[in-house]
Amino acid sequence: MMPDLASGLMEVTPDIGGHLAGCGACTGKMEAVRQTMALLDEWRAPEPSPYFDIRLQARLHEEMAKPQAGWLAWFRRPVLAAALSVLMAIGVGLFFSKGSNFYHSGDSIHAGNGNAAEPGTAVSDLQALEKNHDLYSDFDLLDDLEVQHDVVANP
Repeated sequence: MMPDLASGLMEVTPDIGGHLAGCGACTGKMEAVRQTMALLDEWRAPEPSPYFDIRLQARLHEEMAKPQAGWLAWFRRPVLAAALSVLMAIGVGLFFSKGSNFYHSGDSIHAGNGNAAEPGTAVSDLQALEKNHDLYSDFDLLDDLEVQHDVVANP
């Protein structure tokens, strides 16, 4: 409310006047706002050069005389930036995907072309053994249980 009070746009009510009389901080701020407004009232904007309008008109004519590039001119840069960003995201995604030629995990090794080896080949057998190592290691326990069961059944 201080700028309005200092400029006279708002009347000083008895409540506001009483507060300003009793509060030194608000009175000081009100005086600072009045001084600032007085300085602004004294300030005058500098006059533009007499040739300003002539130069402005000449510049406008120059800009209007330039050939316009068409709708692709404003469209080209953002589209190229977006396309580059999308291509980079796809490249990073393909690089880190499981089917990538460069992907290698401790659990499995993928074929160089990203496809599984043909069934029945040595590579596919090794991949199956590696993937199912825990399962095949438990077969020995099953064989031992079967032998013990045969011994108990046929003494």
